Amino acid sequence: MRSRTRARIDAARATIELTLRQRCFYLFLALLLVLMAVPFLEGTPRGRIVLNLINLGVLLAAAAAIGRGAGALVIALLLAASAGSLQVIGLLMEMPEVLVAAQVFAAGFYFVTVGYLFTYSMRREVLTMDKLYGAAAAFLMLGVLWGYFYTILLYFHPGALAINGQPMAGAPPSTMLYFSFVTLTSTGMSDVLPVHPVARMLCVFEMVSGVLFIAVLIARLAGTYPPDKRG
Repeated sequence: MRSRTRARIDAARATIELTLRQRCFYLFLALLLVLMAVPFLEGTPRGRIVLNLINLGVLLAAAAAIGRGAGALVIALLLAASAGSLQVIGLLMEMPEVLVAAQVFAAGFYFVTVGYLFTYSMRREVLTMDKLYGAAAAFLMLGVLWGYFYTILLYFHPGALAINGQPMAGAPPSTMLYFSFVTLTSTGMSDVLPVHPVARMLCVFEMVSGVLFIAVLIARLAGTYPPDKRG
């Protein structure tokens, strides 16, 4: 009995050690932390500072995850540095147009990272645990990416989205993330609605990208286990 318990403990310890060696695991964990922390930190200046520090952790984890590709890493670092510096300038000088520029660079960073993670996860080599965490992180980053798109759209077209029938001139990050993930997963909660043609097309593209992502990932998983050939 003791030997069996000991074997289970050793197996659990080996699984934890294997998980902690995966680069994409830390990116997945950082993204989950951001999503959980946004509604609690977005309402106060100090909370926004903490949220920016957590976002910095996402940037570092993403840089580590895509560090295998030098070109993608350089582009991502340049986009992340531009987004971070513009965000600091915009907050200190209270310039909304600079904050929008920071969001554009942040969206570019997420776009590059999602593209790399998706390509990495779909490679024909052996499907590893790191690739699974990379696919999960890419899906979460898709939701954040489209949240940036909706926020930028509201700056140029106030009222493009409506919440409970009232046009939105702006919205906190939690609302944008909520609407983005509801659209990405095709849940359709219907409390936030697109009323501008551009907003509707963005929703269409997000729903299509979410469905295709899941379909391609399932096909990749199915291809990992070929059918038995019995003569």
